[in-house]
This record gives sequence, structure tokens and C-alpha cells, in this order.
Amino acid sequence: MQDLDWTKMMVGEEKWGFLIEIAIRTILMYFIILIGLRLLGKRGVRQLSVFEMVVIISLGSAAGDPMFYKEIGLMVPIAIFAIIVGAYRLTTYLMAKSEGFDDLVEGKATYIIEQGMFSINGFRKETLAQDEFFSELRQQGVSHLGQVKTAILETSGCVSLFFFSDEQVKPGLPILPKEFARASSTVDHNGLFACSFCGKVEALDKGQERECSNCGHYKWVKADDQPRIK
Repeated sequence: MQDLDWTKMMVGEEKWGFLIEIAIRTILMYFIILIGLRLLGKRGVRQLSVFEMVVIISLGSAAGDPMFYKEIGLMVPIAIFAIIVGAYRLTTYLMAKSEGFDDLVEGKATYIIEQGMFSINGFRKETLAQDEFFSELRQQGVSHLGQVKTAILETSGCVSLFFFSDEQVKPGLPILPKEFARASSTVDHNGLFACSFCGKVEALDKGQERECSNCGHYKWVKADDQPRIK
């Protein structure tokens, strides 16, 4: 077994002195990144839409290589940063001037829940899994859809929720895992049941199998009408 070359293992083909250069390059790139983000404006660092994520990834990619490849001069990432920031400013300017261009770049906010029921068309066109969405609602204290007046999926990916008051809460589809798992095509007693797909609530009789009048699905869950725990 050959003796290990610890120097080569730790610093590769370079000399130990190159670590000092790496430190200087990293510090300089750190401040260049800060300046770049500052030039993007507050919106660019507060929340990231798909468009803004592309910008941040581009900046990160441009900043990485100069930190440890000595053959890449620092003027290269500075030029790239200037181009990216310029393209960002131009894009945001065009977005402010044209609603159509803004919708093309960042998309539109989508209504996911309206009046305690899923907006089927809105939910279908978004790549949002039902389990993922239910988890988001549960983290905000929601136990059934009848507590939610409106839910909007913002262009940033965040979900904005508007609730019914306690007096206005209506029977709705339970989203707690154990309750939702009881969905069945046949109900075992008379009462109000919510469609497990769209959340529409209907009165069903024991043993009855019925197609949801809103979405055409057949599975039902006993509706819950408890107010939201704040």
C-alpha cells in the first residue's frame, strides 16, 4: 500500500499558498454577491418567484468558479453580474409596463379554494399535490375546508388563506390524515358527507352510493363543522 500524499489530498495539485488566494477570492466574491443582490432591489431578496430563482442561481453559478479556479479572473464574474443585473432590471421594467409580459414571466395567482370547496380548474392546472396542499393548510390551523373562505396560490408559491368567521364556518372536507383516510364510496349512516376530491358537501343516506354533482367522483368523507382552533 502506497503512502498517502496528504498535501495532494488536502490541496490537490496546488500549493498551500493558493489557500490564501482562495480566501481573498472568496471574500471578494462575497461582497460582489452582496452588491449584486442589493442592486436587484428588496423584491429580489424578500421572496423568490420562478423568474427570481433563475437570477439567483445564475449569480451563484457565476460566483462559484472564480473562488477556487485561479485561471478565472475576477473581472469575468463581475461582467456576468453586471449583465444579469441589467437583464433583471430590464425585465422588471417591462413587467411593470406590460401586464401581459408580467403574466408571461411570473404567471398569475390561482384560486385554489372558494367558499370552502376546491376550485377544480384552478387546482388541476397547478403542479400541487393534494397531500402537499393539505399539509400547508394544517400548518395554518385548518382542519377542514369549511373553515376556509378563499385560498390563493401566489406566484411566489406561497398560499394566502382567508377564513370564515366562527359563526360562518360551514361543514367541509376534513383534511386531517386519519379522518381523510376514511373516504369511502358507501356511507355507513345518514348525514352530511364531503366529496374527497372537490370538497362539495351533500346529504347522503346510509348505504347510498352517489356520484358527486360537482366533479363526478364517488368517494365521500363525513363532513366536519368545527371552528378553527386559533
